[in-house]
Amino acid sequence: MDEFYFLRGNDKISLVSNTSHFYTDAEFSTSHDNAIAKIMAYDLLISHYVEELSYLRDLSNGVQNKLSTLSNGERLGWTASKTDLIELIYALQASGAIKSGTAGIKEMASACEDIFELKLGNVYRTFLEIRERKIDQTKFIDRLKATLLRRMEETDG
Repeated sequence: MDEFYFLRGNDKISLVSNTSHFYTDAEFSTSHDNAIAKIMAYDLLISHYVEELSYLRDLSNGVQNKLSTLSNGERLGWTASKTDLIELIYALQASGAIKSGTAGIKEMASACEDIFELKLGNVYRTFLEIRERKIDQTKFIDRLKATLLRRMEETDG
């Protein structure tokens, strides 16, 4: 039935199950686009719930993320902003410090999310926001350098 459901211009009123189709752009949408979008959204939601349930089961069974746990059992958490972490990820990737620069931003962000047990959201959009800063585009990296130099001076003195 794909030729009826998903080809434009083949609208058969008896096949339309959702009247919202009549309010869409006939040159862009078909009668069942909304139904497919809902199915795809539910599939994504189910996979998200399965992932969260697995995580919760691991927690209830005493399984902790070894990457984010110190030897004393304390959680290794990121305490700066998520934007700062994204700036660091992009700096590490640009410098070629991880996998000789072949590691992708998405995989590096995913690894950081696992290590620090947080969700970074859309790292590409955040990077665009970092690029649009008028003053101090690399403020986190600059702060890292300044604090490291201060620590070196304190250690020497």
